[in-house]
Amino acid sequence: MDYTGVKRIHLIGVAGTGMGSFAGMLKAAGYEVTGSDENVYPPMSTQLEKWGIDVMTPYAPANLDRARPDLVVVGNVVRAVNPEATAMRERGLPHVSFPQALGDLFIAPRHGVVVVGTHGKTTTTAMMGALLHHAGRDPSFLVGGVTRDFESNFRLGAGPHFAVEGDEYDTAYFDKGPKFLHYHPRTAIFTSCELDHADIYRDEAHYESAYERFVDILPADGFLAACAAYDSVLRIARRARCTVETYAVGRAADWEARGLELHPDGAHFDLVRGGRTLVRARLAVGGAHNVENALGVAAAAARLGLSPQEIAAGFADFRGVKRRQEVRGIAGGVTVLDDFAHHPTAVAKTLQAVRGTFPRGRILACFEPRSNTSRRNLHQREYVTAWPCASEVFILRPAPTDRVPEAERLDVDRLAREISASGPPAHACATVEEIVAGVVKSAREGDVVVAMSNGAFGGVWDKLLGALGALTRSE
Repeated sequence: MDYTGVKRIHLIGVAGTGMGSFAGMLKAAGYEVTGSDENVYPPMSTQLEKWGIDVMTPYAPANLDRARPDLVVVGNVVRAVNPEATAMRERGLPHVSFPQALGDLFIAPRHGVVVVGTHGKTTTTAMMGALLHHAGRDPSFLVGGVTRDFESNFRLGAGPHFAVEGDEYDTAYFDKGPKFLHYHPRTAIFTSCELDHADIYRDEAHYESAYERFVDILPADGFLAACAAYDSVLRIARRARCTVETYAVGRAADWEARGLELHPDGAHFDLVRGGRTLVRARLAVGGAHNVENALGVAAAAARLGLSPQEIAAGFADFRGVKRRQEVRGIAGGVTVLDDFAHHPTAVAKTLQAVRGTFPRGRILACFEPRSNTSRRNLHQREYVTAWPCASEVFILRPAPTDRVPEAERLDVDRLAREISASGPPAHACATVEEIVAGVVKSAREGDVVVAMSNGAFGGVWDKLLGALGALTRSE
């Protein structure tokens, strides 16, 4: 794609988290930006308005007349039959996917620091960006969540580094390869590898093949930090032509966290490289899984020239990402947390992290199986053992009209029975209101409610806070 002379850029599917943030980045870089989508609502609608981006709805060929773009960027929610995309092709307008435009315009001219893996991409990328910024490197970044340090999904800096969350999901209707293949990686962090995105990948081997392709494009003078907690990561990392350093918590690796202590103020540990302690560190966001993410960041940051002291200082100041163990409020002495966890491994590690931050209160876990993978029975058995830190579990049944074929659906009633048989009491709930009623009936002062979903979960957090508050007032 020749970007010479491109001044006006139109984004089809602009209201998604990634596309909306990219629109803001394009605007900050000086382009004239417009967008369109089927539905536009807060928080992205508010952000787009704040950035001065003209958003049109619904999709229509007339939007292209109004936008008069030199280039169209097409989001991966857009299908070939979309009327606006159809008109774009008929008119012969130059068009690219969001990952290609991001890679070509912003990452390629810089040093790409790409974070890939099933779990922890958003937090790890945000941490990488925060450390580089704290150390005065003035980085750019784009992540899939709102960082608490910058109150934004993106930053456009003048420094040499661009940290980006590398998604393995497909790129666009005209490019079915994973997004991260467009990101020109020179330094990479590979956090984990467990089957996900069942609507895209047939099986474990197909899923791993995406990461094999990613590792293959790392240049010989590049660097890969590979998490040794996953045999699949180690196996795939052996394909790399570049230097590879491993990291892990509780397993031998080049980078380790020794003397790990989890406290309400975060995780305290010795940052160890090659068996030698570099510095005692405190990571302000809790959980052993976040410490493991931090080890990958430390390995990459050291490769980029940061000192152990700069790395430790960045860890201490890092405030995390919204929707990752985010406190939404306290009502009736009960703390309500919001978390994005949806894969069984992420659910278990999130609850372990919450236990470290809240060592005394009972944990009441609420879960919405919403992603394409979690709504399927692929991980039916794994979900049974994901709740050892919970005192009680409430799981929302997917709607009877769910598009997943009935034979492939997660059996929530069976899951609740099997969790109850071997662990905490668990309930299959038909509605969010049923979950709220169950939590309110069970909760007592000092408890922590963790509501986990990669979606809106029917606004369960505000409903819980309202019901718990009302109960307190009535008493």
